[in-house]
Amino acid sequence: MTQNGMPNMVMPGDVITREARRAGQNVVLKGDMLVSSKVGRVSVTDDTVSVIGLAGKYVPHIDDLVIGKVISHSGQAWELDINSAYVGFLLATDVFGRDFASHADELSSKLGMGDLVAARVANFDRTRDPLLTIDDRDLGKIDSGVLVRIAPGKIASLIGRQGSMVQTIEKATNAAFTIGQNGLVVISCEGPEELLRAKKAIGVIEREAYLPGLLDKVTASLGSGSR
Repeated sequence: MTQNGMPNMVMPGDVITREARRAGQNVVLKGDMLVSSKVGRVSVTDDTVSVIGLAGKYVPHIDDLVIGKVISHSGQAWELDINSAYVGFLLATDVFGRDFASHADELSSKLGMGDLVAARVANFDRTRDPLLTIDDRDLGKIDSGVLVRIAPGKIASLIGRQGSMVQTIEKATNAAFTIGQNGLVVISCEGPEELLRAKKAIGVIEREAYLPGLLDKVTASLGSGSR
């Protein structure tokens, strides 16, 4: 059970609560009950109860940190694959600044096809594709590293409580992680052996995210480098 008495994990049709709360993502109201419509992890934010699916595409939320891959651009913006049914849009003015002029500034001089970008979701309302921004610390083009995918619903397990899980992996492999809440992760390592061990640890999380003893299993998969 979660701290508020609700289950941590639910199946479709499971009753989450009878409390007077709003139905969020993957939750439906049936009578006085909030019921899950998907397999996933229960998430409670303010008065809203949601279920984060264990698999499937990412659903954007404002202020989420995401990693996107440039797939196209117009004269005014780049389009980014953010592992979602939606395409992320990054405006040229967000990168070039207020002095951007479409007739003089070539977008490909800043970001090209296949480039990876760390960004935040600035605006999204489900009626249109999300607007992204890199106007914050540590955001922008990612110059190095290997892209790894994990189910968006398991990102919290990868991070761990107060960052404990990802810190364990980084320390054991001498790696640096850039983690997007959309299930895209960039790993920077000194060598292929460290990268292989880091990816192996992520594989353990992917398979066993909600089983007991996850940290111990990940630590064991990292071998002597985690000690």
